[in-house]
Amino acid sequence: MHKPVAEEEITSLHDLSATDLIAGYRAKQFSPSEVLEEVIGHVGAWEPHIKALYLFDPEAARAAAKVSTDRWQKGEPAGTLDGIPVTIKDNMATKGQPVPLGSASVKQVAAEKDSPPAARLRESGAIIFAKTTMPDYGMLSSGLSSFHPLTRNPWDLSKNAGGSSSGAGAAAAAGYGPLHLGTDIGGSIRLPGSWCGLVALKPSFGRVPIDPPYVGRVAGPMTRTVDDAALMMCVLSKPDRRDGTSLPADSSLHWKVIDKPPRKLRLGLMLDAGAGQPLESEVRNVAVKAAKAFESAGAVITEIDGILTREMLDGLDHFWRARLWDDLSKLSPDERGKTLPYIVKWAESAAKLSGVDVVRGFNATMAIRAAAANLFHDLDYVISPVSPVVNFPAEFASPVNDPDRPFEHIAFTVPWNMAENPAISVNGGYDAKGFPIGVQIVGRRFDDIGVLGMAKTFEGLRGPQRPWPSPPKK
Repeated sequence: MHKPVAEEEITSLHDLSATDLIAGYRAKQFSPSEVLEEVIGHVGAWEPHIKALYLFDPEAARAAAKVSTDRWQKGEPAGTLDGIPVTIKDNMATKGQPVPLGSASVKQVAAEKDSPPAARLRESGAIIFAKTTMPDYGMLSSGLSSFHPLTRNPWDLSKNAGGSSSGAGAAAAAGYGPLHLGTDIGGSIRLPGSWCGLVALKPSFGRVPIDPPYVGRVAGPMTRTVDDAALMMCVLSKPDRRDGTSLPADSSLHWKVIDKPPRKLRLGLMLDAGAGQPLESEVRNVAVKAAKAFESAGAVITEIDGILTREMLDGLDHFWRARLWDDLSKLSPDERGKTLPYIVKWAESAAKLSGVDVVRGFNATMAIRAAAANLFHDLDYVISPVSPVVNFPAEFASPVNDPDRPFEHIAFTVPWNMAENPAISVNGGYDAKGFPIGVQIVGRRFDDIGVLGMAKTFEGLRGPQRPWPSPPKK
């Protein structure tokens, strides 16, 4: 475990929030070029140890920062995020760069245009200085990949950063600037968010246009503060016609988040997901403490049962196996052999599934959706753990590390992808060794602002966090 720096020593520009950076630019206290140089220097200190980045391009970033600096000097910023350093996950296309999906089996072909989230960030003036790592095809909650080096957790280099937004989580925790873009189909934003001590929002399905869209798949912010997540959402949520599943533009949404008074709100405390790994005691304690904090502020807390069943979780597993085997089966044996062996072993078993098995698996999504809708008849929000475990080894593909039981750790997160609800991970505390543990707050469909407001309230109820980890000494 790395020794954190003392809180009063955190004065570096790379540690400032995006909201503070914008205020500093506006007041001409510092420039985008100065901020970027500090970020680049910090990357140099951390990156040999955590391997969070892909396509890190300091020179192109310096050129973009200079242009941004000129705009701020003239008082003419390009948009909401002008001059803010940002990273984007490997699977979000950026024009002229390959999209390897974390796998050595994917052909390296330059993208013809920016994906919707990348386009919105670039239009706002954000400086995209790197992509971030992910596991093969995004099908692991791990930093393990056949294409990228092993990504490690800055809080403890022997531990996993999580995934599939592994590099984004590690980069945010290490202080590679304030804003990082991840994607999530079963927990891939929130799980690394929890294990890296972050604010990590899975928006309502369709709130952030993406390309290609898929059932339950969303893109969202991974940041250190709720305010920064909201600031990023005001850019990411702008419309894009390429996503036929995206929600209509809503001018009534104001992403400046204020505390949501919890008085008389009906909150469900979910400590048993209904399936998956058992809850570790330190995780349970943090979730219970979070619920009690809301209760002390006037919320009405009811302990509730999980909505996931073994049949639902196994059904999703079967469907996802078949979905990936469809891709892998089209590759030559040599190409397929470049994929992470764990992933191949997991996916190839789908060849034995019948069409009915796969359809029955897909139908689990609708069963989960119905159960979630019923749950929110009587509740405003749900409080739960994010992960059932505090952490797991960096070299593991998943906490169980068994391709026959690949999703035992996503039982608290995956229901909300299938049901399309907004869900956020916020750091709720630490284990006995100082490793972060996340709390999940889930809202009704489309109540993204409310979920952010609840997270903002929890930041105040929880109090200050421990200092972020510092890079190992050379």
